[in-house]
Amino acid sequence: MKSPLLILAGLFLAPSLLNAQTGSTFTNQLRQVQLPDGVDWRVPIPAKGAQLSPLSIDPGGARFELWTTENISPPKDYLLGTQYVGAYVPQATVTIMTADPYTSIPRIRADQPFSVTVTVNGLMTDAGAPAAYKSVNFMHHVQSYGVGGTGIGINRDQATLFQTASIKEETSPEGETRIYSFTLNNVPGTNRAKVRGEERFTVMSLDDQQGPNYHVLPQVLASRYIQVWPVADGMIAGIEDNQLIRFSLPAITLTVNDVYPDSHTYAQVYKGEVRNNVDGKIVPGSSKVIADTLPQNLLFTLTDTDYSSVFDEGGDGRWTMELLTSTPFGIDRLDYVTFDLDRTIQFNGSLTTKE
Repeated sequence: MKSPLLILAGLFLAPSLLNAQTGSTFTNQLRQVQLPDGVDWRVPIPAKGAQLSPLSIDPGGARFELWTTENISPPKDYLLGTQYVGAYVPQATVTIMTADPYTSIPRIRADQPFSVTVTVNGLMTDAGAPAAYKSVNFMHHVQSYGVGGTGIGINRDQATLFQTASIKEETSPEGETRIYSFTLNNVPGTNRAKVRGEERFTVMSLDDQQGPNYHVLPQVLASRYIQVWPVADGMIAGIEDNQLIRFSLPAITLTVNDVYPDSHTYAQVYKGEVRNNVDGKIVPGSSKVIADTLPQNLLFTLTDTDYSSVFDEGGDGRWTMELLTSTPFGIDRLDYVTFDLDRTIQFNGSLTTKE
C-alpha cells in the first residue's frame, strides 16, 4: 500500500536536488525510477520551483535524477544530481563550494581549492535496527577527460574510486555533517596545471534485505560532481623583448589556450617596465569575454592599423604589453613583452634660402 506520508516525502525532496539550468537553450526533466521494480517515468520541469513527483512512492523507494539538455546540434545531456527517497532510508545532501559562483555544475580551475560538505539525516542508533538504517557509505571517484576532453558522453562507470568512508550517527540526532577540503584537485594527469576531468562525491545506502519479499539494493542517496578545467596559457608573438620599434608597429599574434569558461581575456599596454596590478589601455581587437560551460582556445592577429592608437597619447619611450585573463579567481598574466618605441622623424642638415 502506498502511504500518503511517503508520497509527500517524494514530492518535496525530489525538487530539492539543485536548481536546473536556465536559459532558452536548455530544457530540464526529472526522472523518477521506482524501486525495486524499475518503473521509469520522466517529466519536463522548469529551472526552479517545485511540483508533484510523477508517481507516488512505493515501499521500496524511488530514485530521482535531474537532467538538463543543451539544445544545440547535436544536443548535449547533463546529469545534474541524483537523490533516493524511501520510507525509512536516511536522507543525504552533497554541497560543493568553489570560488566560481556558477552552480548548475560546480567547476574549478586546476590550481584552485574547493570543499565538499556531506550531511546525512535519519540515521538510527538502535543496535537492533537493520544496518541500512544505521550507516551509509561515502564514496569519492575521480575521472580524467583526457587531452582536450569535455566530459560529454563519458562512461562514469570507468571512474577510479579515490576515497571511501562509512558515516554513522556520532554526535547529534539532527544529522551528521562531514566537510572535506581539497587544496588541489585529484584528477589523474602528469601536468597538474592542464588536467581536465571531474571528481564525484556520492552517498550510498547499504544493501537492505529484511526477508524474501523485501530486498533493496544499495541506492544513491545523493551525488554531485565538480568539473576541473586547466589553467590557461598564452603567448605574444611579433614583438620581441627589448626590441626597438621605429615608425610603424609590427603585426602581432596573441595565442591563448584553455581559456576558463567564465573569463575576460585581453592585451593591455602601459608606459615603463612590467609591473603588477597596472590598469593599462586595452589593445583594440584583443578583448574576448567567455561565458560558457567549456574552456576555449583564442587567436588574435592584429596589424599596426588595428592597435597603434593606444600609443598615441603616451608617445615614444619604454612600453610594456601584457596578455591577461580575468576569471573568478583573479587576474593572471599569461605573457608580456617590454620594448622601446621611437616613431620620431629627425632631419639632419640646415635649411637655407636664396634671395
